[in-house]
Amino acid sequence: MSPVSLKLAGVTALAAASLLVSGCGGQNNSGSAGGASGGGVSGTVTVDGSSTVAPLSEAAADLFRAVEPGVNVTVATAGTGGGFQKFCAGETDISDASRPIKDEEAAACKAKGIDYTEVIVANDGLSVVVNPENTWANCLTVEQLKTMWSPESEGKIKNWNQVDKSFPDQPLTLFGAGTDSGTFDYFTEAINGEEGASRTDYSPSEDDNVTIQGVKGDKGAVGYFGLSYVEQNPDAVKAVEVDGGNGCVAPSKETVQDKTYKPLARPLFIYVKNSSYKDNPAVRSYVDFYIENEAKVAEEALFVGLTPEQKKTAQDELGSIAA
Repeated sequence: MSPVSLKLAGVTALAAASLLVSGCGGQNNSGSAGGASGGGVSGTVTVDGSSTVAPLSEAAADLFRAVEPGVNVTVATAGTGGGFQKFCAGETDISDASRPIKDEEAAACKAKGIDYTEVIVANDGLSVVVNPENTWANCLTVEQLKTMWSPESEGKIKNWNQVDKSFPDQPLTLFGAGTDSGTFDYFTEAINGEEGASRTDYSPSEDDNVTIQGVKGDKGAVGYFGLSYVEQNPDAVKAVEVDGGNGCVAPSKETVQDKTYKPLARPLFIYVKNSSYKDNPAVRSYVDFYIENEAKVAEEALFVGLTPEQKKTAQDELGSIAA
């Protein structure tokens, strides 16, 4: 997983100078981030999972250090599926996820006695990107994307003019998320109609930077990943508009928030182990801080913040853990 945007370099100083933290409703804990002076909490917080959500959790950790320097938050990127494997084995406190937990993953957690709470932390627009020299694909329909990525296209659709006759005679090269990624699951379901249904003759990676470099280096390349990576790499790749049936819409914070970017707008999650939240003041303080300051976290990580309704739901869900 890539590091968070260079914009985070000044986050700690900014937080120390200006960030005022207030406790979340229903979350009463002397170790929570209830004041800018810090509560003297110490300990560790282990986070793993989605490479898409990692910049959010890292941004939250960087901001959090300004108020609770005694807490060590580590954020790793095993992918959504890999993160749930570790989480349900009891190895982590928090699992970053770019899709909801699957039934079999939930069953694995239950078998190990891992009770958890799902919390939406931000919103994202899964972006389709092409090489900056691509002048013909400014907008792609869902049907055109399906022609590129469906299992039936494997070994057959190899050129842009096979996707649309108006496109040039240019070899089509595909880069995308690996199969352990929640981004892969979401994209395949949204475009191909079934989670996991995808041609396999493409270049997969759990590291979105690999996809960026692949698309950057090939005029006929197409890839997909979260909106934040487009915003962090404006000269390397070009985001195309997507026509989900109501015309071409570009991925942006505004179109994700107002739900006009279809069908590739999605929520992003953290899964919090209930026992860690209840019994580990470091975990509780970090998670409370994360949600209370979600707008700043999303801004620093270049994601779309929560709606007021989403934020209240998140706070209520966390409050119910300690009830």
